[in-house]
Amino acid sequence: MIARPASNGIKGACALVLMAALSACGGGGPVKRVSEPAAGIQQLTVRADGSWSVDLRLDNYSSVPMRFDTVTLAVTVGGESAGTLSGAPALSIGPESADIATLTLAPTSAARIAVADALAGGNSLPYALNGTLAATPENGKPRTFKVERSNALNPAPGLPGVLR
Repeated sequence: MIARPASNGIKGACALVLMAALSACGGGGPVKRVSEPAAGIQQLTVRADGSWSVDLRLDNYSSVPMRFDTVTLAVTVGGESAGTLSGAPALSIGPESADIATLTLAPTSAARIAVADALAGGNSLPYALNGTLAATPENGKPRTFKVERSNALNPAPGLPGVLR
């Protein structure tokens, strides 16, 4: 028996099925996902005037860059309300990356004492952040995200007045 070449109709149908399958898998490029960002205190430094310099780590878990416009977070340290950490960092953070915004806080007297006790005793200091982050995804609309974070800071060896 002599093998005959496939007809153009069969070849065309196979090509069409293959193209449809490939286009269904492609999805038109990478998925653009906006995820809830996170915030945490990376470093707290007690200044000579009693105010705090707070290095706030902002984590962008999205697959697109985001611009962090404003931060409004109630801070609690050692169970004591310290006040509200607020500012407009205007930081653009790439996808699945993080950056630091340094903000100043004039803490309450009770919070100052809690931090002083932790520093003097070399003890861990629990903290909590509650509030919002306003951020704008690349080519998107501004959004407000809730933040609820609890963690702890420890005195930084060799750096007086610094908790990390």
